[in-house]
Amino acid sequence: MIAIKKTKSVYQRLAGLSVVRAFGSTMGKISGGLMILLVFVAIFAPWIAPFDYASQDLLNANLAPAWPHVLGTDEFGRDVLSRLIYGARTSLSVSATAIFISITAGMTLGAAAGYFGGTFERVVMTVVDLTWSFPDILIALIFVAILGPGLTSTMFAIAIAYLAQFTRLTRAQIVRLKNETFIEATINLGAKPRHILWRHLLPNALSPVIVVGMLAIGDGIVLEATLGFFGLGAQPPTPSWGAMMSSGTAQLFLAPWVIIFPGVVVALTVISVNLFGDELINSLDIRERMRED
Repeated sequence: MIAIKKTKSVYQRLAGLSVVRAFGSTMGKISGGLMILLVFVAIFAPWIAPFDYASQDLLNANLAPAWPHVLGTDEFGRDVLSRLIYGARTSLSVSATAIFISITAGMTLGAAAGYFGGTFERVVMTVVDLTWSFPDILIALIFVAILGPGLTSTMFAIAIAYLAQFTRLTRAQIVRLKNETFIEATINLGAKPRHILWRHLLPNALSPVIVVGMLAIGDGIVLEATLGFFGLGAQPPTPSWGAMMSSGTAQLFLAPWVIIFPGVVVALTVISVNLFGDELINSLDIRERMRED
């Protein structure tokens, strides 16, 4: 009963209570509202964008912001606002999917390593520590170079780049939790390791992983934009914020709006994600529980 109540309470908190609390503060409302707006824009991009993102009009190339191109046009006469809107779909979906894959794989490896220990733990943590010793951008560049440029390779490169932190964090949580009284009671009742891991240990280790994953999405957006800036992410004519900034460098003095607006959007997105992540930390009382531990 102790284990069941513990698991249910965790699931209830992760089902929405902590997110609701994060929206309780002014900063949570602002940052969360901006995130919701960006997701809404990404989902409904075909209906929101005023122009086709790939439509070229060389006669109207490098137009300054004015009606009907309120954010101007690029060197091919494409509407910057429309490409920003469609770029949100690319950048947000790639980074969010990559972090989800990284969380899933990292929690699985970390939980198994922390619970079973032994040779398996040493092998997993040795490999993880090797990737941990390199900068994220270097790991991503290596994997993109191996897999080739494109959205799919970018997504998996970001997932691999952030795998180590989720594996290490989950392992630390599992090692701490597996000696708790409610886990010992579950073992004494005859529960199998798989049941203990998936029904009791992982749900109770999930809160800090969710927060770190939330913050990692912001880092993933920056990494995706960096790869796009180097021409290794989304390939033309698919728009992404990083690719837009890359093309804008050649037009920096002729049409600075081509690089300024994507840069501002990336900055605002990352800031809002990080601020909402801080509010989520407060709502989950993670800092307080870490001090108690």
